Amino acid sequence: MARRFPFPHPFGWFQVAYPDDLEPGSATALRYWSTDLVLWRDESGEYHLQDAYCPHLGAHLGVGSKVCGSTLECPFHGWTFDGSGECVEIPYSDRVNRKARLRTYPLVVRNGMVMAWRHPDPEVTPTWEIPEIPEVGDPAWSEYHRSSYSIHTVPQEMAENGVDPAHFRYVHGTETVAEVEKYETEGPCSVMLSTQSYVTPRGTTWGRIDVYNHGPGFSKVWFSGIVDAINIAATTPIDEETTQVRFNFTVRKLDDAALTSTVADAFVAEINKQIVEDTPIWEHKVFLPVPALADTDGPIVKFRKWYSQFYAEPLATDG
Repeated sequence: MARRFPFPHPFGWFQVAYPDDLEPGSATALRYWSTDLVLWRDESGEYHLQDAYCPHLGAHLGVGSKVCGSTLECPFHGWTFDGSGECVEIPYSDRVNRKARLRTYPLVVRNGMVMAWRHPDPEVTPTWEIPEIPEVGDPAWSEYHRSSYSIHTVPQEMAENGVDPAHFRYVHGTETVAEVEKYETEGPCSVMLSTQSYVTPRGTTWGRIDVYNHGPGFSKVWFSGIVDAINIAATTPIDEETTQVRFNFTVRKLDDAALTSTVADAFVAEINKQIVEDTPIWEHKVFLPVPALADTDGPIVKFRKWYSQFYAEPLATDG
């Protein structure tokens, strides 16, 4: 069966965990970018993400391994590796094998997320940074309301929804199509500013949805009008046709704590409802390289041109 999407994995920063997913001195198995990985925290609390298989005889370092101080010990023969991926000890030998190294991914813990830089070339270091979002952790804003989905699609398809305002009316049942005021791109960043009408018990009112993307895996979606709310959305490829998306939702606190909770729950429910509505479209559509667009469609072509910079390998349709 032909692939529905011709894309390799994009490169950039991607969420791989939350800081509270692992205790210091522990390790776990992950799978992203069609690669088996081990995420571990040394005893000082620092995170490390590395390819999972021991270069000695292939044991999975995310299953049964032991964290000893600032090193990870293989469960098969006790070889130990440090946070840079270097083999630092073979317990039954006076020498270490300098060729036995683990690929190690740059990590940052920022905005309440553990973010990893992934590029197909291990020598390529990060070329941009994920910004600090000032509202995250601000006492004037609520704690994160988290949700996570594994969806049979690729990150580009999910991100393209953001520049396709017409689908909100027909998939999500909004009263009108959002009006895109501006769509601009600069390097790894893009900004889309738009207005959207909402039906409330007091009648129809207008609000804003402003989206700030930083690479293919991280975006800040600012909702304003009825209430101030932010969704920090993180998309991470699992394999060639499966993506994990995490929503991290926070609202500006109101004077009444119960009302804040009610408003936050309503926004989270709406966002979760929309992704459930989008999922059957994403999981059954194909990518059309030359779509037949309407003259009033959103900036889909401009979006695709911007997004293409995150592919360092040829598309499957290339020669």
